[in-house]
Formats: sequence, C-alpha cells, structure tokens
Amino acid sequence: MAVARKIKTLLTVNILVFVGIILFSVYCRLQDRSEGLVQIVRSADGRMRSRHTRVGALVDREAILQRLDHLEEVVYNQLNGLAKPIGLVEGPGGLGQGGMAATLREDSLETESKYEEYGYNAQLSGRISLDRTIPDYRPKKCRQMTHATDLPQISVVFIFVNEALSVILRSVHSVVNRTPSWLLKEVILVDDNSDSVELKASLDQYVNRRYPGLVKIVRNNRREGLIRARLQGWKVATAPVVGFFDAHVEFGMGWAEPALMRIQEDRRRIVLPAIDNIKYDTFEVQQYASAVLEAHRLTLVFVSLLKAKQCIWGIPSPGLSQPPAPPAGRGSGYRTCDLLRAVSAPTRTPAMIGCSFVVDREYFGDIGLLDPGMEVYGGENIELGMRVWQCGGSMEVLPCSRVAHIERSKKPYNNDIDYYAKRNALRAAEVWMDSFKSHVYMAWNIPMTNPGVDFGDVSERLALRQRLKCRSFKWYLENVYPEMRTYNDTLTYGEVRNSKASGYCLDQGAEDDDHAILYPCHGMSSQLVRYSTEGLLQLGPLGSTAFLPDSKCLVDEGRSRTPALKKCEDVARPAQRLWDFTQSGPIVSRDTGRCLEVEMSKDANFGLRLVVQRCSGQKWTIRNWIKHGRH
Repeated sequence: MAVARKIKTLLTVNILVFVGIILFSVYCRLQDRSEGLVQIVRSADGRMRSRHTRVGALVDREAILQRLDHLEEVVYNQLNGLAKPIGLVEGPGGLGQGGMAATLREDSLETESKYEEYGYNAQLSGRISLDRTIPDYRPKKCRQMTHATDLPQISVVFIFVNEALSVILRSVHSVVNRTPSWLLKEVILVDDNSDSVELKASLDQYVNRRYPGLVKIVRNNRREGLIRARLQGWKVATAPVVGFFDAHVEFGMGWAEPALMRIQEDRRRIVLPAIDNIKYDTFEVQQYASAVLEAHRLTLVFVSLLKAKQCIWGIPSPGLSQPPAPPAGRGSGYRTCDLLRAVSAPTRTPAMIGCSFVVDREYFGDIGLLDPGMEVYGGENIELGMRVWQCGGSMEVLPCSRVAHIERSKKPYNNDIDYYAKRNALRAAEVWMDSFKSHVYMAWNIPMTNPGVDFGDVSERLALRQRLKCRSFKWYLENVYPEMRTYNDTLTYGEVRNSKASGYCLDQGAEDDDHAILYPCHGMSSQLVRYSTEGLLQLGPLGSTAFLPDSKCLVDEGRSRTPALKKCEDVARPAQRLWDFTQSGPIVSRDTGRCLEVEMSKDANFGLRLVVQRCSGQKWTIRNWIKHGRH
C-alpha cells in the first residue's frame, strides 16, 4: 500500500509540473504576441493618423483584426485539450465562432472524400469548436419574454447514421450549453446501425466521460430508417416532453423555454422550432428571412405527397399565449401580411419539416406516434400533420425557439429514397385523405389501381383513425389548409400517347416556353396530363397550392397550326381551352373543330411536331381513368 501511495504521489506531482509548464509556455506566448500586437496597433495608429482617406484606414483596421483573430486562434488551440484525444476542439473561440463562415487554408483529397461521404465539409467541422456560439436570430420581442418556473422537463432525441463525430457532438454540446440544466433531463443518441468506427467506442467513451448520466446511446442492431429510429428514442425517453432532432443541428439561445411553455399550455400541441441554415461548406449560420418565410419553407414539403412545393397559412396571435381559432369558411386563413405584423407569434402550420419537433410524450403515444409501417423517411412529417389536426390537436412554428440545421448536399439512406417517399405518401393518402387521395396518385403520375408500389397493410392506422374519432380531410382543407388546390373534377390523368408516334408522350416542354411537344415517355411530372369534366387539358405538375402557378391549359387559338400552352385564366375565349376526348379516339377542339395531331417534320425534335388541323383519324390514349365514359 505504501509503495502504491508513493507512486500515486509521484504521478500527481509530475502531472502538476507538466500542467505548470504548459501554462507558463502559454503565458510567455501571450506576452510575446501581446507586445507584438501593441507594436502593430501603435504602428497602425500612426499610419492611420497620417492618412486622410477612409480607404487607407479600413485597410489598416482589417490587418489588425486579422492579426487579432490569428492570436485568438493560437491561444485557443494551446488551452484546449478536452477533445484532443479524438481530434476535436472544445471551448470558446476559434474557427466559425459566432456562426461566421470558416475555411481551411488548403483543400485536400481527404476533404473532398468527406464531402462525398457526409454531404458537408466534415474536415472543416473537425476544426470548429464543439462549443462555438451562434447568432441569436430571435425576434426582439422573444428576448423580452418571461416564462413560468414550473416548466416540464424535456428529453432531447438525436437520430444519426454515419454522421461525422464532430457534427454529432456539436449538436450535443449545443443543446447542453443552451438548455437550462433543470429543464434538460437527458440527451438520447439513437444510432441507426452506423458503419463508421469512430461512432462506436470513441463516441461512447467521450459522452460517458464528458456527460456522465446525462447522455444515453441507443444502438439499433439493424438499419431501421429515420422513422422507426425515432420511435426507439421515444421508448427510452423519460421526460414528460420529447424533442426529436437530426444530429446535425445547433441550438439557439432560449430555444427550450418557449417551446415547453406552449406545450404546457396545451399538451395536444406539437411545436416546431424555427429553422435557420448552417451552410454545408463553410458552417456559416444564416437566418431565414423571417419566421413567416420559415413557416412557408417548412410546408414546402406538405405535398411532397403531391410532389410539389407548398406554402402555408398561419394565424397570428400577437401578445397571446393561445392563437385565436381560424375563421370559418374555405380560404379564410390569415395571410402573410398579417403574420409579418407578428413575427414573434406562433404560426400554425398544416404540416412540418421532418428535422425537428417537440411534443408531449404521453400525447404522442396517444395519437399513434409515427406510422411504423412507413419505411426509411419521407412523408411521415406530412402524415403526422394531417393526423394531429384531424384528430383534435394542432401544430405550429415557434419563431422564439430557433434551431440551426445543416442542409446537406447528400442525404443518408440514399438507396432509392424516391421509392420510399412515394410508398409512404400513398400510405398517408389511403388513411387520411379520403376521396382526395386521388391527388397523390395524380401527382406521382401513377394509377390508383395496381400502382406498382406496395404500401403495406394500413388497417391498423385506419382503426386508429376510427378510435380517435378524427375529422375528414375535407374539414382539414376548409379549416387548416384552405390554400390547397383541389382537382376533384378530374376524369383522367397520366401519360398521353398518339397512335402515330409509338414511345412518345405529350410533354409540357421547357417551362419558359408556351408550346407543348412530343418527347420520349418517362412518366415524370412534365408528362402529367389532366383532363377535367369541364374539358380542360392541362399539362405539367399540379399547382397544388394557391401560392404556386397551376399547370397550363392546352389551347387552340385558331390562327396557327401550333397548339399553345397558357395559364387557363389568361385564355381570351374560354372555348379555346376546351377539348373533347375519348379513350382511343381523337382530341378535338370545341372552339374550332380541329384535332390535335402529330406530323412528321425534319425541323422538329425527334422529327415529330404537334399540330392542330383537320381531323385525319389519329387516336390518343391516356393512362389512368378515375371516371370512364365519353366526354
């Protein structure tokens, strides 16, 4: 025992001596650099006094600031040591401080390979402190608010698969640094079966030593996908409120209190922090223009179900803890101009972006969590939005709660993610959209019968809807999302082919051109044709919200042999946009009696030109029918 005690004493002395040497070395360096800096400042001051032009003064000031930045980085690197064993940086200062753009002095093959692997500059991320500060982009009114002292605690869940270690740990440091300790019960990291070696032992050892008892790691034995990985995090969480986030975020000051307050006021409310952007190449933190535009950006995803970007409506509530109820009647939501008057107010949204949301844990279980029958990710955020609203809850964007998120240039789970998004969209449509589900099939340009996508058994989700006594999708449109365009007058949709041009389909052509063309069939949205009960033939992707242009109408103006594409409301005479069409029959203009046909032309693309001319018996077919018959 005595020998062991002596050895322990010697080790302690050696460590203290070593630390003393390091501190003395840092002090000497600081002294040397400080003296040099004083000389620089004096020299610069003399030069500036001798110059009378503003340009010269700015140049000298910039030189001083650059030297100060360099000095700060040197001191910071000397003092930092907690994360050195895993090659990372902790503490204040350094590259990217304050959310500023950062760069490395030279690119390398390793930098490029990490770009390709992660979809962001992981090499640079490893040089940026895990504790860096970011700008406070909250509206001024948010900073003046006070919150109750009895707010519920929160469990923060991060989902990751093959992320850079530095990005994951910066997410963890950020939430710990900017959440009051009495509110943050735990941080849960869910590893969706990552392949990266550094995300195993290195991650475990670091969080266990740095945040003992606070950070838990859950590891999936197989790749479950983002949706089911979040469910794993929910099962482990023990706080009354759970926040779900991607593992490549940084939290703003005071993000937690306003979100927890809103949920404390109404447990059926799902809160979405406003999202700011972290640039994937420089890690600069950028503010989106306003909370309103952020709310709009969030629901640009709404009809990823409909494969079209969307905007939203919102209800302002200046100075109120509870937004007022929406006025009755379709199209009666408050508009952007109203929201701009209350940028700090919660903004109701029909759906959410998938990277972050905060919810009462028990309520989340009561309404069915996320659909476990969905695969990977895509569509679950839309399904949750429809379900919450239709089943008596609400969803809102909260400008006073802000989280910055890396918009990666490459997504994980890249194996045929488009297929999974389509599959999940069809599941959501079949359960929640009633007769409006046809809009999803139309937008994806696939048939409603035998769509070629197995979306699985939805009987349990239908039973959930019945058990919760949820409202109809029509109610949702009238009260939550009145801007959504509806196409219930559709008779038939899909690819349109001509008997004279095998393998070619009617196509909207270039977006800035006003002429339809024939193009090799590919089934994408530019070849989506919709024929309505009125007799309109519309080409191109659905304009699924009033904020976006609708697909254009095919028009026979009578003066030319070339059919035009125009905004339906801009056609001079309504009859010019109306057509008679039968399956395996002609397409005939009601205004002129001429037929839409194909002729051979050396000057046209693929040697085929669309014309309107005296009918010669050419036949057209369209792929998908909702209602059959002669029209």
